[in-house]
Amino acid sequence: MTSVEQELNRLLGDARAELRAASDITAAEQVRVRYLGKKGLITEQLKRVGQEPPDVRPEIGARVNDAKCALTEELETWRHQWEAAALRTQLEAETLDVTLPGRGLALGSLHPVTLARQRIESILGGMGFARAEGPEIEDDVRNFEALNMPANHPARAMQDTFYFDAHTLLRTHTSNVQVRYMEAHRPPFRIIASGRVFRADSPDLTHTPMFHQVEGLMVDENVSFSDLKGVLTEFLRAFFEQSVDVRFRPSFFPFTEPSAEVDVRCVGCSGNGCRICKQTGWLEVLGCGMVHPSVFHRVGIDEERYTGFAFGAGIERLVMLRSGVTDARLFYENDLRFLAQFR
Repeated sequence: MTSVEQELNRLLGDARAELRAASDITAAEQVRVRYLGKKGLITEQLKRVGQEPPDVRPEIGARVNDAKCALTEELETWRHQWEAAALRTQLEAETLDVTLPGRGLALGSLHPVTLARQRIESILGGMGFARAEGPEIEDDVRNFEALNMPANHPARAMQDTFYFDAHTLLRTHTSNVQVRYMEAHRPPFRIIASGRVFRADSPDLTHTPMFHQVEGLMVDENVSFSDLKGVLTEFLRAFFEQSVDVRFRPSFFPFTEPSAEVDVRCVGCSGNGCRICKQTGWLEVLGCGMVHPSVFHRVGIDEERYTGFAFGAGIERLVMLRSGVTDARLFYENDLRFLAQFR
């Protein structure tokens, strides 16, 4: 036996011993590199073949290759065993008990303003009011002039408006729906119009550039302010789910005469005075009044025969009062922790 063969047998024995002692794939890879790498100990034996007599060189070269193949095969066998063991360990650690109940899906919910809008429409719908709709992009006539607010009328300054041009704008209230409905229908009718409105307000605790309004309109023969008071009093009690005290204060709106602001006794302090009601004991919730005869005239309704009332409220404000929310901006910041409270 040549010196190369002796050294080869020794190296192969050492490699097998180290392989048996290896504890994981990383250690086995180190054995492979040390013996079979480009500068590995067994690979280096090929360089010594040229030092042997010519007649034995082919046999010794074949022995070196056989040793490399044998060690490679043993390495693959060990690799498969460790990979199988690692897989078994992983599967055991990740065992899933299929008999356990599944995790429920985290379903979303409607926005609090949408919930309030549906509630308002349900209450007023029970009083005979049908829902009407109109465009958010409106002309100046139906948003202002038909509501008794001609050009340069001081009431226009109360509503900072987003204009597209001199005649087209984003509606500042849902009263445009009332105008369009009265243009297309003849009395008697009861309608509610709810939706988004837009005003160029800077966001703060009580204002946002986009918010929601709901407005009601009833037109018939002999409709009186007493009818208006009865409808709104019952609506507010149903919305707040308690018997609330209501008061009507004289006010001014160009499209109603007489006009009034509607207050309810503070639901937070029961009228004793608190931060919400600014120590007054009352909260303003609605604006209302009898439809101005000039509005009827503009839409072609006989103001001598018919009378009617209209009212409007900000939906966000109603939600804030009912739920104790103190900042209107919370409705539009998309904080799921806040929104989830209204499911």
